[in-house]
Amino acid sequence: MNELDVLDVLQVFCGADGRHGNTLGVVRDPRAFPDRASRQALAAELGFSETVFVDDPERGVVDIYTPGLRLPFAGHPLVGAAWLLDLEVVNPPAGEVWVRQDGEFTWITARAEWAPPRTLRQYASAAEVDALEVPPPGEWMYAWGWEDEAAGRVRARAFPGRGDGIDEDEATGAAALLLTDRLGRALNITQGRGSQILTAPGPDGAIEIGGRVRLAAPVPAR
Repeated sequence: MNELDVLDVLQVFCGADGRHGNTLGVVRDPRAFPDRASRQALAAELGFSETVFVDDPERGVVDIYTPGLRLPFAGHPLVGAAWLLDLEVVNPPAGEVWVRQDGEFTWITARAEWAPPRTLRQYASAAEVDALEVPPPGEWMYAWGWEDEAAGRVRARAFPGRGDGIDEDEATGAAALLLTDRLGRALNITQGRGSQILTAPGPDGAIEIGGRVRLAAPVPAR
């Protein structure tokens, strides 16, 4: 990892018991990784769903990578970085993202058009979602079904289909954003093994995405 001393590793969108959440790597001082090639190589080496590089902690300028590609927007990296750095605004390539803290939850405000394309596939029940096998690569699919439609409770699983080692995404803010935009209502989503994502539509097409974050452990340089 060259000159990188430690990497902050977070769990984002944890359940109420503090478990689960999607693993995120945060590089607070990315000077050892000045270009896309070096950043992509580190993200591939780490193998997390996403790794975020903080280019300007004052202005919240960040750069997001999966193990195989750079993203203009992603939910769990922005929630995680905002929590870690105590930011009021985060600036990924997609645009300015406002942040608020509400008790144990960190919320970001985003727009559905910022999210990469996803196939949102509804199933008849939460049990059908639970029973799904990982599909072959080729389609980024967000499988969901109602646990309690009246209460807005959703069961979901995410299959990136990129063939980059992430067969199932534990908690996906961008897909939750798209589903909230489609349904036009606040959602309480249980994804993966037990992660929790909250969403709430706002004015002018804005949507809030919220969740719990915890620090997992620093990763020593190799």
